[in-house]
Amino acid sequence: MEKQENMQDLRGQLFGLLKEYAYKEGRIVLSSGKIGSYYIDARVVTLSSKGAYLVAALILDLTKGKKISAIGGPTLGADPFLGAIATLSLLDKNPINTFIIRKTPKEHGTKKRIEGPALKKGDRVIIVDDVATSGSSLIDCVSVLRDEGVVIESAVVIIDREEGAAENLARVNCPLISIFKASDFKK
Repeated sequence: MEKQENMQDLRGQLFGLLKEYAYKEGRIVLSSGKIGSYYIDARVVTLSSKGAYLVAALILDLTKGKKISAIGGPTLGADPFLGAIATLSLLDKNPINTFIIRKTPKEHGTKKRIEGPALKKGDRVIIVDDVATSGSSLIDCVSVLRDEGVVIESAVVIIDREEGAAENLARVNCPLISIFKASDFKK
């Protein structure tokens, strides 16, 4: 019971940080191209030490009991908290590797799209991102990983804007789990 109460406390702390520092109302063009009436700049929080810790702890809690090889996601959205996930998993004596998926392959060196410890065919992973609108960044990750024979267990985001990401990911057989929904911020 204490562990669950602790996770609720961490969730509450993260919500407070996001609400105070990341949530802004006003007209904004989103990465999906849609016009929104609010914006959640999660990196303001995920690039802080406390924010990275809270996100990592909550994501690791959501993945407990799942047999996964790694956790990763699209560059920039996932980058700020992947190192915290790797570090906390090691401290918890259940080390999990992390990876980043580039938008395009590197033009030099190995020309990889997936950065981090090598994933093998059949590895089971969870993909993560900060905010999902249409889910296009996560769907791109699903495609890149499946091309390598990697199995995606699910996608986890800090905030689902509730604008089609869950439905679009379901179409590619990837369930979406969110720590928060946009409607949580409008209460």
